[in-house]
Amino acid sequence: MTGLSTTLRNPTYLHSSFSMLLFFASWGIWWSFFQIWLTSESNGLGLSGAQVGTVYSVNSLVTLFLMFGYGALQDRLGLRKHLAVVIAAVTALTGPFCMWVYQPLLQSHFMMGVIAGAVVFSVGFLAGVGLFEALTERYSRRFNFEYGQARMWGSFGYAVVALAAGFLFTINPMLNFWIGSVLGLVHLLMLLLWRFEAQPVAPLPSSGKLSPASTPGFREMLGLFRLPSLWLIIVFVMLSWTFYTVFDQQMFPDFYTGLFEDQETGQQVYGILNSVQVFVEAAMLGLVPLLMRRVGVRSALLLGVAIMFVRILGCALVDDPLLVSAIKMLHAIETPLFILPVFRYFTLHFNPALSATLYMVGFQVSSQIGNVLLSTPLGMLHDQVGYRQTFITISLVVLLAGVYGFFALKKDDQQVMGDPFIRHSKTAVDA
Repeated sequence: MTGLSTTLRNPTYLHSSFSMLLFFASWGIWWSFFQIWLTSESNGLGLSGAQVGTVYSVNSLVTLFLMFGYGALQDRLGLRKHLAVVIAAVTALTGPFCMWVYQPLLQSHFMMGVIAGAVVFSVGFLAGVGLFEALTERYSRRFNFEYGQARMWGSFGYAVVALAAGFLFTINPMLNFWIGSVLGLVHLLMLLLWRFEAQPVAPLPSSGKLSPASTPGFREMLGLFRLPSLWLIIVFVMLSWTFYTVFDQQMFPDFYTGLFEDQETGQQVYGILNSVQVFVEAAMLGLVPLLMRRVGVRSALLLGVAIMFVRILGCALVDDPLLVSAIKMLHAIETPLFILPVFRYFTLHFNPALSATLYMVGFQVSSQIGNVLLSTPLGMLHDQVGYRQTFITISLVVLLAGVYGFFALKKDDQQVMGDPFIRHSKTAVDA
């Protein structure tokens, strides 16, 4: 209890937690139904699987380039939140953009709409989420709190809005986008007005920034790709998280709502289910660091991939809404078991001073490259053979990723170039 009360009194933890909550709420209120909005004939745009794949591919392509810049800029800014303020300002414009620019362009000039949406959504959300996660993770190491305990408030915010999103969507999809704008505006005001004083636990240069010599420029950042150990994790992410992202964002929402007698019922139930799932995910984000202390970083990551495989294959094998809903709940366990160990893997095996760049390049950028390459082909595959065969294909690739990761990923005591990771069991033995 003492540790918890100390964390709750930590002003940086409170600021980071509220920031994560508001960002994910402003994103989740519309993003949780974005794929349904693109494909729905009754209250959406009625796009084909290939068109939806094009939307996601271009989104990922723009996000890919932005993440290079975001990682380098934030590593130079250190603990400063200037970039976070810019991103929050863009999120506040979601409603006006979608109503008066994005939807009309998608309906009249499809590729122009795709490109415009990719720029706005990538700047504000798709690349922004990596920036906020990397910044919060850096705060957690500097100000002595668990990153997972702050990140779980992001999932909590997503869960709260997802509960209402399904009902709002059946009334008017634009309500979701406009509420996203309001929440983005609140987030922007919080970042601008909430000042806090805290003393970093870890040493930092007096300017509050990392020195230029310790942070990469664009050329040095590209040089990261010459590290064999970074390529090992990049391939792992592309074979696992990328395929799962296409499954979960581009295909599952429409697949799930199609299991019901009418779309409106399916959309409302999906909103409730999504909310419950993310509430459990928020709790798991607080528990996974404890599990990771017991089993280790590498083992936790491989466990997350195993659950990922089971969920995708399970959706291919059953078509009962109740069973699919139960399988959907595995997402609440799988996501924390993948995201948190990936972060810790980078700070364990690489220079933690470059955590933002490494996270952007090694995880976010690699997953976006995969999305660029895979979204349209998998969308076309769905158009040809349907969801069942597509899900089986994706699950087999994820299984391959798990086998590859077992042999390719570094153990926790190998190539420790960052912050060492000591398991509780090992501490007890050493004592």
